[in-house]
Amino acid sequence: MRIPARWLRCALSTLCVVLLLPLVAITPARAAVTPTGFGEQVVFTGLNSPTNVAFSPDGRVFVAEKSGLIKVFDSLDDPTPSVYADLRTEVHNYWDRGLLGLALHPDFPTDPRIYVLYTHDGLIGGPTPKWGTPDTDADPCPSPPGPTADGCQVSARVSVLNANGAEQVLVEDWCQQYPSHSIGSIEFGPDGYLYAGGGDGASFNYVDYGQDGYTASDTTPDNPCADGQAPVGATLTPPTAEGGALRAQDLRTAGDPATLDGSIIRIDPETGQAAPNNPLISSADLNARRIVADGLRNPMRFTFRPGTNELWIGDVGYSTWEEIDRVVVPTAGVTNFGWPCYEGAARQPGYDGANLNICENLYAAGSSAVAAPYYAYRHADKIANTCTSGSSSISGLSFYKGGNYPAAYDGALFFSDYSRKCVWAMMKGSNGLPDPANIQLFASGYGATRLQSGPGGDLFTVDYDGGRILRYVYNGTNNPPTAVIQADPSSGPTPLTVTFDGTASNDADGDPLTYAWDLDGDGVYDDSTAATAQHTYTTTGTVTARLRVSDGKTSSTTTTQINVANTAPTATITAPGPALTWKVGDAINFSGSATDPEQGTLPPSALTWSLIMHHCPSDCHTHTITSLTGAASGSFTAPDHEYPSYLELKLTARDAQGLTDSKSVRLDPKTVKTTYATTPAGLPVTVSDKSGTSPLGVTTIIGSSVSVATDPTPNAANLLYRFGLWSDGGPRDHNLVAPATPKTYTAAFGLKRNLARGRPAVASSVYLAGREASKAVDGSMSTAWSSARSDPQWFQVDLGSVQVVNRVMTNWLSTAYAKSFQIQVSGSGRTWKTVASSVGGDGGTDNIKFTANYARYVRLVMTKRAVAGSYYSFWEFGVFQDTGPATGIGGKCIDVYQALTADGTPTTLYTCKGSVNQQWTPSTVDGTIRTMGKCLSARATALNTPAVLWTCDNSPGQRWIPQPNGAFVNAAANLCLDATGGSSANGTKLILNTCNSALNQKWVLP
Repeated sequence: MRIPARWLRCALSTLCVVLLLPLVAITPARAAVTPTGFGEQVVFTGLNSPTNVAFSPDGRVFVAEKSGLIKVFDSLDDPTPSVYADLRTEVHNYWDRGLLGLALHPDFPTDPRIYVLYTHDGLIGGPTPKWGTPDTDADPCPSPPGPTADGCQVSARVSVLNANGAEQVLVEDWCQQYPSHSIGSIEFGPDGYLYAGGGDGASFNYVDYGQDGYTASDTTPDNPCADGQAPVGATLTPPTAEGGALRAQDLRTAGDPATLDGSIIRIDPETGQAAPNNPLISSADLNARRIVADGLRNPMRFTFRPGTNELWIGDVGYSTWEEIDRVVVPTAGVTNFGWPCYEGAARQPGYDGANLNICENLYAAGSSAVAAPYYAYRHADKIANTCTSGSSSISGLSFYKGGNYPAAYDGALFFSDYSRKCVWAMMKGSNGLPDPANIQLFASGYGATRLQSGPGGDLFTVDYDGGRILRYVYNGTNNPPTAVIQADPSSGPTPLTVTFDGTASNDADGDPLTYAWDLDGDGVYDDSTAATAQHTYTTTGTVTARLRVSDGKTSSTTTTQINVANTAPTATITAPGPALTWKVGDAINFSGSATDPEQGTLPPSALTWSLIMHHCPSDCHTHTITSLTGAASGSFTAPDHEYPSYLELKLTARDAQGLTDSKSVRLDPKTVKTTYATTPAGLPVTVSDKSGTSPLGVTTIIGSSVSVATDPTPNAANLLYRFGLWSDGGPRDHNLVAPATPKTYTAAFGLKRNLARGRPAVASSVYLAGREASKAVDGSMSTAWSSARSDPQWFQVDLGSVQVVNRVMTNWLSTAYAKSFQIQVSGSGRTWKTVASSVGGDGGTDNIKFTANYARYVRLVMTKRAVAGSYYSFWEFGVFQDTGPATGIGGKCIDVYQALTADGTPTTLYTCKGSVNQQWTPSTVDGTIRTMGKCLSARATALNTPAVLWTCDNSPGQRWIPQPNGAFVNAAANLCLDATGGSSANGTKLILNTCNSALNQKWVLP
């Protein structure tokens, strides 16, 4: 049989770490509870990927499993649950998708309704299941469309279940393309209304603004969620793209319906409609009415501070930060936490580098437009100098509401990190709020995906990987001992002699231990009081052996299973072998078998395969992609994932008595080193989540999708550049597929014309000789203008003629910069118009863009110095335009013949006269050069092909690659734009010619 990539998925994004549910440490630490007097009790075991737990006043305990099953235990002492509801057909259980949210009605069990939040295996309003098979535990994502390529599109639901488990859907939304950042918690607030949270549904492998870089499949088209005002099937490009992670900022975009991705909603639990007094309750958009917080990446867990309506959110981060966010009054206004434009309190480099309108507008609105995290921890840092650093994903959040714990814990905020496998308590400060400066390690050794208050006020946690529900109990000043059994052997033929060793049992207080054994399984601890014991079993069957240890004050027990007359099976993986390496998209065949001493060769139904991604950005964590039961062979498609990482294929065989054996094979990927350069060198580039100056080297898995971006108008000292084209022909922001061999991708930039260079300049004052105004327009970074030591001051440059201007760049000298200033323009030098201003200047280089204006004179008015008593001073002052003349040999302009706009109209050299047919706008996105709404184009690739005006059609012949020497290479022909015959005479036609560095191939553009 062939199992397609449907049962495969990649791990989290950068820092897949930031992914949620299936992350687990490679080397599990022994569980530990740190504070004196606390103990850890295992309440329930044997669960299958539990995600949530809820406690009823009548003693029942409800547990949600990721597959969609809700199980109920009659009490904390009930070891065997029953199935309360089966939502597996409705739930898409894949990667981080599944049933994650569970809440009982506040009047439960009088009102027996249970509320759930899950990933729905279907499109919004579409049939179920779209990808899976009814009533099965695991769901696929076939390839195509592929989990991290085009994505298996799904949605999510808030539903209510009645006493019989029947479902009523309250909200169906959260369009999701990729298999993480799905949904999370559902909780009743102190106000009696229902709150639910969902992630952005975007890619974790690259900066996702709605592009995927893959050929659209019939199953999942481009822009599948119809983000922004673009229809399904449209290609989204910067700066106008509004898809991917930008869905979390949907309220900031007009003209399209709001989605719930990346938000927390507050709804009426009866109807699913917006709750009264919501911030946007008067909006015509039903979803906008529901939202109380947005700008969130993956708000997997949230909680409420006791005695208040404050909402506290754990938002899983991307490449650098995990956040705990606070909404003081959910009804006061929608609180925007900034994702993806911000991560932590700072701009997110990848999305900042993509220069998207949504983020640029948010940055321009200032820091007050977003709420900073209440507490954030960096992936590279330890928390309170405890546990590991590196892989991180905040996964649990709960306030201690009072009970048996010491009073110091009242009001403490407990939080867990699934990847770091630790739980901490942020203790209450003097102001009554959790104090980030007082964080204590509380427990460690497993990944908790839920922290929940339960009976007696004790804190309970969900151990997803261990299939357990745990309880933290306080026993006064004494720590209870921990019982540990080692049995050798634990299975075998009769007579079976087993040696039991309890010496690994321990007591945190160092008290001496006493031992009591029940070795015959009769429930009475009367078989031995030694630390080690031996027993011979002669009767076929399974015996539960027990050990009780006591420190003289309290005791604890543990058990182990002894299988008599039964030996564990042996699993064998026959393919693939460890020598196999893979690239993204490879089909990897697998096969295996198992034998058992009692049963012989086990049937395929006894075999379970698991595909696990190991991601090692610093320390390693694992991410279970999917599992398959009942197959001896098949295949999977290798997933896309950030490097360093590798796959583990595990085969588990289970015999009729439940004994198991597992074997694994490690499969390493094929990798490639790619380099991202710029001309000139040293300009900024962003590759997926990594940003830096070029050249930037990155190692990726061959076939991975990589997002690349760069600044549209970066500066190097006093020189301002504009982006032209990437060497692969791609626009400024685009995705590429990692090649099979090392390769360099180069972003070509052209130098922008500085209209102020060498022009007459005057100033309100000069500090001393040698610091005159002319020194700031001489092109040198070793001379500067300096003012007198007083406010205000001004600096002015005469451009010589009226020009269209829209940008000013100032290279400030050290701390002699303006905190407050205005940029003014004038056509006559008598009346002035303020076109830009700032009250938050911070020195360095200011590159300020404003609405285009006609001006001959440009003035900088400075009203507040950064350092009192200092002067104003800058090395260089530049004035630029994004639209203007394109000049070549002899200072002549590129001219469209007779200002005609018909396709095929030739371009020539002509004396510059400022006419519309000489005004060109070089794109900083895709390498085109435009005028009068059309593009400079070469319609063929042969020598002497004329350069003409043509309707813009995104063809390579309309893309021009700027060269360091001022030439422009046509992307289709690899030939240069050339003034015929080296002539500068009016009417000289422009053609394509072999590049030769002559003057007639050098051009100066805006």
